[in-house]
Amino acid sequence: MPRTICTAKMCEFGPHFEILQAGGFEVATVPSEVDLRKEPDRVVEQVESFDAILAGAEIYSREVLEQLPDLKVISRYGVGFDAVDLQAADDLGIAVTITPGVNHHSVAEQAFALLMGVARLTRSQDRAVRSGKWERALTPRVWGSTIGIVGLGRIGQAVATRAIGMGMKVLAYDPFPNQSFVAEHQIKLVDLNELLKQSDYVTLHLPVTSETIDIINKETLAKMKSGSVLINTARGGLVDEEALIEALQSGHLRAAGLDVFKKEPLPVESPLINLENVLLSCHIGGLDKESHRDAYAMAAQNIVKLYQGDWPEECVVNLKNTTGWQWPK
Repeated sequence: MPRTICTAKMCEFGPHFEILQAGGFEVATVPSEVDLRKEPDRVVEQVESFDAILAGAEIYSREVLEQLPDLKVISRYGVGFDAVDLQAADDLGIAVTITPGVNHHSVAEQAFALLMGVARLTRSQDRAVRSGKWERALTPRVWGSTIGIVGLGRIGQAVATRAIGMGMKVLAYDPFPNQSFVAEHQIKLVDLNELLKQSDYVTLHLPVTSETIDIINKETLAKMKSGSVLINTARGGLVDEEALIEALQSGHLRAAGLDVFKKEPLPVESPLINLENVLLSCHIGGLDKESHRDAYAMAAQNIVKLYQGDWPEECVVNLKNTTGWQWPK
């Protein structure tokens, strides 16, 4: 009987157990006291005897993967896959899958929660009232402002429709946009420099690739409109945090709303912690009850499909030049 281990910290409940067991798998979980994000050296120890991993945010480097000879599939919960060395997975014949299309509404809601929290000074207002202060302040209106969406995939599109409902002007940058969606919603496509120049709010919805690492850096931050706001619910690797901190401290950026970071959990010594013009959350963009259920179900289904000889094309992110991949029986 093949074996699957669930490593994500929130995998204790959901439909994935039944799906995997019905597909012929023995299922185990990493002990609750072990956090593989904080203890990356323990990844091999925890997963080495398993055929498939329903994976969280832990790192699968080449060094790790080479120590897992039984591994056939890494099925990621969510749409990010930057924690996995895809070239190493290719070389070792390990399929890597994600769960597209299940959490885009949740991420879009979190992007707007951060945007509105920043726009209406939610953090400082809450603290002031709790401390007995009554500190009213004037802020720019969101209605009529311009939002620039960097990446117009499922999540970017979900942000766009919400922004339109909020009365915002929508700009978008995407190398391969969905033209029918753009036309239907009358979204203005621009290059990245123009988006940064014109937007009051810039929200990131790109994967981390060799082309997008630190796409927000000292140079691109300088191109952003003075007094604008950065929102990131995508990946911490998209932003040069030192450059962002400098832009926030100087006042060039009015504020930032951040759900993701270079290192997670965010170290308590990070200067971001003490900046008054930053609203922080702990990578919860894709986490609502519905997304949790559907993502774990799809992650489990991807494992079962691959075991049964099916190939979930839209979910597999590697092995692009491979034909005839089969689960060794």
